Amino acid sequence: MPSAAERTRTLVQSTCSALLLVPGLDLARSEHLIPDSRSVGPEGDVFLEFPADSPAVRAATHAQGDELTAVLELTDVAPVSVPHRIRGRARVSGWLTSVPGIARPGRMMLRLEFGEAYVDDLWGAEDIEPEDFRDAAPDPLVSHEVELLQHLHAAHDEQMGTLCELLGERTAQACAHRRPSAVPVALDRFGLRVRFIESKDACFDARFEFPEPVRDVTGLRRAMHTLFEAASH
Repeated sequence: MPSAAERTRTLVQSTCSALLLVPGLDLARSEHLIPDSRSVGPEGDVFLEFPADSPAVRAATHAQGDELTAVLELTDVAPVSVPHRIRGRARVSGWLTSVPGIARPGRMMLRLEFGEAYVDDLWGAEDIEPEDFRDAAPDPLVSHEVELLQHLHAAHDEQMGTLCELLGERTAQACAHRRPSAVPVALDRFGLRVRFIESKDACFDARFEFPEPVRDVTGLRRAMHTLFEAASH
């Protein structure tokens, strides 16, 4: 399974929603606290790009030598329609400074020096140490996950349903009686998570591991072909 640090790095560098919380800034205008871009430097610091006149930039510039604490809140929502759609939340907290000269015109780069982080997602809840976050890498499928999950859901619904056959004898009998709808809810280099929806009030998740971790979309296609082949026999 991906480590907590890898999962958090993946969220930081994904397209999930993010909000920078800075003491003293008005959360009622939260749209001004959403970074235009996010990246992670070699030392594990998080770089956030904002309009140069944004409240976060003004706060970081005004603080200058004083330590300005801030928290980056991340919320990960499944890109397909499914019950219990929030897949995870993460918080990265640290100290905020402005970094002039490296952002686009009219923008300013802010650096969030990593202090601590916490992730609570489909795998569980864990704290992340600075060294682990620095050394982790985002999942190689992160930039494709949304598109891939939506494609699987829209174009391979029947094949997704056959995965019910891989869940063991007891569950397979239930599937044979009334096959639940199978929605792909999360994807990473190690495997696919599927949410089986039995009724409006009942659903469960199953995890299908790939024979070996995939490194790119080509490897994923082979892994999915192997998975669907196994389910069809």
